[in-house]
Amino acid sequence: MSLGKIDTHAHYVPPVYRRYLADEGFFGGQSTPDWSPEAALEEMATLGVQTSVLSVARPGFWFGDVGKAAGMARQVNEYAADLVREQPDRFGLFAALPLPDLAAALQEVEHAFDQLHCDGVVLLANTDGVYLGDPRLDELMAELDRREAVVFVHPNALPAEPVPGVPVFVADFLLDTTRAALNMVRNGVLRRYPRMKVVLSHGGGILPYAAHRIASLTPMGEGGQVDRAGFLAECGAFYFDTALTASPHSMPSLLAFARPGHVLYGSDWPYAREDNSEYFTAQLDEYPLDDDVRRSIERGAAESLIPRLAQPR
Repeated sequence: MSLGKIDTHAHYVPPVYRRYLADEGFFGGQSTPDWSPEAALEEMATLGVQTSVLSVARPGFWFGDVGKAAGMARQVNEYAADLVREQPDRFGLFAALPLPDLAAALQEVEHAFDQLHCDGVVLLANTDGVYLGDPRLDELMAELDRREAVVFVHPNALPAEPVPGVPVFVADFLLDTTRAALNMVRNGVLRRYPRMKVVLSHGGGILPYAAHRIASLTPMGEGGQVDRAGFLAECGAFYFDTALTASPHSMPSLLAFARPGHVLYGSDWPYAREDNSEYFTAQLDEYPLDDDVRRSIERGAAESLIPRLAQPR
């Protein structure tokens, strides 16, 4: 019997986080989804998932109060770490950080890795308009690089008004991820911190499809010169998940762009409403792939990033 998938794009909503969002009046175009460990395990069985690596999603914790954000990050990380300790073969954890406060984020990195033994961290593509790749985050990037961390990048709302009637998660999320990826490459983050492994949500937004356009129009570094080949080469360091992405139209572009072993399975449950987790998982299950490529996407690439999840074939 084959081993089940490893889901690297799986969210959780502990009760304390639900109350926090309600108290802050957050509404991101959809209600905060219902979630429980039991419901997660049921959905995992439906999707053929052995292990879900849990992360919080947008909006994170930032509503203008450093103390509240740091306290909530600690609580939700400890909640998930308890689940991992209880069922280490079923759950993993990408710990959340209370950005934009750099000092608080660095403290949480230390706690998450040294005390909670997390599997990586989740970072929003932008927090309060500051995108990943911004030099103000270099100290955090250096610490994550020192720890050889897996960094899961999840989109946020753009720092701009949405199109009326179009929720931000429909299209803006794709641009937000692409902006963060572009900014990280433009500022040499992947080159300067090569031990950090960066996973882009939702197939990297539009990056695989538009990479040559972006590379041809983006000045690189302090010199401000376009370096098409250099830009594309640095993009090769990214990993990509299949959440809300796998289809007969998107998979050829993603597989042509990503390095072998750099595509991972993702469900985006429970934020992928209705039947969307099942729909896109079925698209992946039905897509014609070599056996080695399928095993890599379903769990092999995740095993290389999170060795504790590796199991003998």
